[in-house]
Amino acid sequence: MSDWHSWAAIAVFVGTYALIISEKIHRVAAALGGAGLMLAVGATDDVSAFYSEDSGIDWNVIFLLAGMMMIVGVLKKTGLFEYLAIWAVKKARARPFRVMVMLIVITAMTSALLDNVTTVLLIAPVTLLVCERLALPAAPFLIAEVLASNIGGTATLVGDPPNIIIASRAGLTFNDFLVHLAPLSAVLTLVLVLLCRLMFRKTFVYDEDRAAEIMELEEKEAIKNPRLLIQGLVVLALVIAGFVLHPVLHYEPSIVALLGAGLLIAVSTVETGEVLAEVEWPTLAFFAGLFIMIGGLIDTGVIKQVSDALAGAVGDNAMGGSLLLLGASGVLSGVVDNIPYVATMAPVTSDLVHSLGGGSDHVMWWALALGADLGGNATAIGASANVVVLGIAERNRRPISFWQFTKYGLIVTTATLAISAVYIWLRYFALA
Repeated sequence: MSDWHSWAAIAVFVGTYALIISEKIHRVAAALGGAGLMLAVGATDDVSAFYSEDSGIDWNVIFLLAGMMMIVGVLKKTGLFEYLAIWAVKKARARPFRVMVMLIVITAMTSALLDNVTTVLLIAPVTLLVCERLALPAAPFLIAEVLASNIGGTATLVGDPPNIIIASRAGLTFNDFLVHLAPLSAVLTLVLVLLCRLMFRKTFVYDEDRAAEIMELEEKEAIKNPRLLIQGLVVLALVIAGFVLHPVLHYEPSIVALLGAGLLIAVSTVETGEVLAEVEWPTLAFFAGLFIMIGGLIDTGVIKQVSDALAGAVGDNAMGGSLLLLGASGVLSGVVDNIPYVATMAPVTSDLVHSLGGGSDHVMWWALALGADLGGNATAIGASANVVVLGIAERNRRPISFWQFTKYGLIVTTATLAISAVYIWLRYFALA
């Protein structure tokens, strides 16, 4: 690609990003318009946009979301989420902060076992019902959950898609992630709880009358269709097993989710049209546009130039290089989706690892993982889970603006990356 194409791609991406931030037009329209311009200026083409694994639409992400949205859509009809909402509020004695802590911990732990997108698809409907019952604003709770999902997903190989890419490239195992990142993820979850106590302190208003009403409710009465609930839970359990057994079965999560959705529709009496109506089609369209725009930056070599510049700055300084990689990944993953970013950076990091050698070589991979996973919290479009929850909130008439999310995300990202930098320094250098 020529320099002209590179500058055109940068201009399109920056202009689209500015429109998304300004919210002058809907983010889906901005993303699709930006994707169209990338194709129009020749920064990418139809083959690259629709068929390339490196710079095209990540269909695995699209179909994973579609499949899980269909499963969640069926489960919503059973009353399961109402049951869980009442149960959670009663366990927390209807105290708003206790409810938030419970949801944060559940989200972080579940995101470590599943992926963070699947987790927020399951937790967000419960949260909306909890907030409705307690007459609380939903935005703080949803934002806290998204932040928790990205932090919790850092802990394991399957928790966040970038970790899968890193594990494949570096030859790391599930246990490697548990040993090196899970302890830090637990600490960062605790830090998130403390930050939420400060950031959302005006939200935690206790309504004694509403609390008394909820404590008198019987959650079992919320279940509307027991047979459909059993069918849905069995299929969901099979899907989760498919996710966990990915190293053995070698089925991509998207395939597992679509098989689960198809099976649930086949065995239940729910109309196919009703299930498809539950899919967040605008969210999927937004992802498609975003992938094409980032693909334009990859095809024109813009991201590769950034990666090479980072590699040149690192040199043979392992500690400085790992901290620089952590910080740069944190910043860039807040702007571009962390999946294509890690896919682009993986070969660069591999070269750094081989050039550095020694016992601390894996620290570069952990720095890349932490920066990409935690940096996704920085903005409303920094990670897939963020976009999904914003779509759910908008559909339920509880919209969360770009800046409403980002002003809290930046605080959490800055704190968690700073703690991660200290962790890397202590574990791999000072105490090694």
